[in-house]
Amino acid sequence: MRLATWNVNSIRTRADRVAAFLERHDVDVLALQETKCRDDQFPEMVFSALGYEVAHVGHSQWNGVAVLSRIGLDDVEVGFPGMPSWSSKDGVDPAPEARAIAATCGGVRVWSLYVPNGRTLADPHLQYKLEWLEALRVAAGGWLAADPQAPIALVGDWNIAPQDDDVWDMSVFTHSTHVSPPERAAFQAVVDAGYADVVRPLAPGPGVFTYWDYTQLRFPRREGMRIDFVLGSPALTGRVTGALIDREERKGKGASDHAPVIVDLED
Repeated sequence: MRLATWNVNSIRTRADRVAAFLERHDVDVLALQETKCRDDQFPEMVFSALGYEVAHVGHSQWNGVAVLSRIGLDDVEVGFPGMPSWSSKDGVDPAPEARAIAATCGGVRVWSLYVPNGRTLADPHLQYKLEWLEALRVAAGGWLAADPQAPIALVGDWNIAPQDDDVWDMSVFTHSTHVSPPERAAFQAVVDAGYADVVRPLAPGPGVFTYWDYTQLRFPRREGMRIDFVLGSPALTGRVTGALIDREERKGKGASDHAPVIVDLED
């Protein structure tokens, strides 16, 4: 089974590029983040023509997550238990955002996750991010408590660089989100709940990134961040035979600012 995750930064803009990626890498299951469209706008026919089923949740031009699978797509679940809601407008009640969707694909429970950004260290969105991650930790720990042998993949854009090697220059991020101690602790808490970063051992840093900002020539200058991860339960981690980050997908006209992360699992 070949599993991939990709913050595609608008699926309608990049549907053909994603389809070509699926064929080129022979991907069985793809988790997408930041699809930036409603469910009725998702270009499902592009992928059904290739033999993929699609589960998607999106409410507007923001956020949006999906799972595409050609090996089964069962027990679709939108949001995880306890997932916080958010509202940035006074007088508007908080509502769940389109940031988490799961499906069972070929026996593996795949969660496509788009963790809130946090914005700045003083922004209320950072507290929302930390609460969101804590709720994920509780839910994910509960899944393993219920079934320690469950093959679970928590994949997506975590908006956290958990180690200093995961940014090109730590001095640039001294007063920024993504590397703050509370965010790193929240990421580590999910790891401590029983989920391992399955890609890092096979694609170690420094200088191994998954995201490069569009501005200031960040990509050609290799000034990136590693913020997209595949965290696996013990049963899934034991099946990993290979992993890579496809930096080539960040190149060229119309590229997302993220690169796909790919993991191979033995049967």
